[in-house]
Amino acid sequence: MIQNSDLWFVIIALGAGSFAMRFAFLGLIGDRPLPEWLLRHLRYTAVAILPALVAPLVVWPSATGGQTDPLRLAAAGAAFLVGYFFKSLIGAMIAGAVVLIAGGQVLG
Repeated sequence: MIQNSDLWFVIIALGAGSFAMRFAFLGLIGDRPLPEWLLRHLRYTAVAILPALVAPLVVWPSATGGQTDPLRLAAAGAAFLVGYFFKSLIGAMIAGAVVLIAGGQVLG
């Protein structure tokens, strides 16, 4: 059982750490121009982080008890293809949702 003081320590420590990370970029170097090599690397941050966030939800979804679901894989594939070929985030989200909902209606 977690103690009340332990919980508050974790909350305060996470808040301080989050503030320190943001302050390092916004407070300390926010008004200075960044070097070109750093800007080039920062452009790829979202491209690297978003698949890492989405992949476990597609491959090992908690809704199926961690078992791979072909319907979720098909929806992710449809979203990827629409996003890749049409360069449309909204289109990719709609394509994935349509495949997931339509497949759920057919199978369920």
